Amino acid sequence: MASALCALLLLAALAGPICLRLRRHPAFVTGRDGRLSTSTALALAWTVILVWLLLTVLGHGLTAGGGVRYFQGPDGPLSPLTTVYLPLLGGPYVALIAAKTVVGLRVERGTLAKPAAPPTASGRRPLRELIANDSGRTDLVDLQYVALSAVTMLYVVLFFLADVGAGLPRLPEEIWALTGAPAGAYLVNKMATRANPVITGASLSGDRLTVEGGGFTDARLTVDDTPLEARPDPVTGALTATLPPSAKPPFTVVATSRGLRSDPYRYEGPALPAQHTAGRG
Repeated sequence: MASALCALLLLAALAGPICLRLRRHPAFVTGRDGRLSTSTALALAWTVILVWLLLTVLGHGLTAGGGVRYFQGPDGPLSPLTTVYLPLLGGPYVALIAAKTVVGLRVERGTLAKPAAPPTASGRRPLRELIANDSGRTDLVDLQYVALSAVTMLYVVLFFLADVGAGLPRLPEEIWALTGAPAGAYLVNKMATRANPVITGASLSGDRLTVEGGGFTDARLTVDDTPLEARPDPVTGALTATLPPSAKPPFTVVATSRGLRSDPYRYEGPALPAQHTAGRG
């Protein structure tokens, strides 16, 4: 029990400062578009867990474990390292490196639209970006990658805490598939994603609709299935159009470019100003 408590305290000491740093300055786990990167976040999480495991085993070995002899032998506390834990870490890192390469090449060649992320009111990136596409809709491939990785991490942490003195938990070697297979699917998804236009925001000024995003080459706009004449802004790259008198918020905007449609974007209307009520003394 004491060993498990010490291990938890060490995990908090490692992960706590990292989480606080990322909460204030998340650039380390964001992509070049400013969104949270699923592959970077999961690779970082696995790195923290593996470092925690090794440091905890080292601390136990130098104290209650009896020193050097604790680490010796074919069944020593680090014996599953190369067969279980390095493959667990390898899948997320292969996905991270390959995904960055694939996305960079596709953006450079114009076969993928990666518009910059819209700013948030708090200045922080929402965690939902880890399981969402650039339009903000949940991506099933990203969701399964995050969910299965989180479950695998939970297995590792709980089995380790159950018997810290035994060293790295001797989990089945096949468990690497819980990170390797989702990482492979995540990478294939990056390679197969079509160059659909992406709508990241919309605003209305009078009858002038402005649609922000990317991939708007020769794009057309529809509002509630009504086609509009769209004009690209040469400075911002946004699309502008004049709404017909019958179109009132809320409505759904779709951009079509080279035969490919964007995800529907629901425009609810301008945000209402917050009402502040002064208290009486």
